[in-house]
Amino acid sequence: MNKLVAVCASLAIAGSVSAGSAVASETGVAQALHSLQRVGGRTCLVDHYHDGSGSGPTRGAATAAAVSAWSGFTAWEYGSSWGRYGLARAKSVSCSRSGSGWSCDISAIPCRGW
Repeated sequence: MNKLVAVCASLAIAGSVSAGSAVASETGVAQALHSLQRVGGRTCLVDHYHDGSGSGPTRGAATAAAVSAWSGFTAWEYGSSWGRYGLARAKSVSCSRSGSGWSCDISAIPCRGW
């Protein structure tokens, strides 16, 4: 129950910060719900993966759609600094071809650069 209270407090504080502040995009949920670790100059969640799925006419387009889904959800949940797929670790990609194109699923542990 204490984590829930901390999350609500973090969300209230983040919501009250002005939109021009870098802190405004941070929800505080990552720190409130998950253990963090330093990995090569990044701060990463410990063993908590996020997933993304996408489809498109080519494998590249489907992968890009999956990365966009991963980034969008992760940034929404934790804040924009966590939504950079390029900083994530333990990435996996699985794609398959269907009659009209491709679909891809990705999974990665979110990290932020500071």
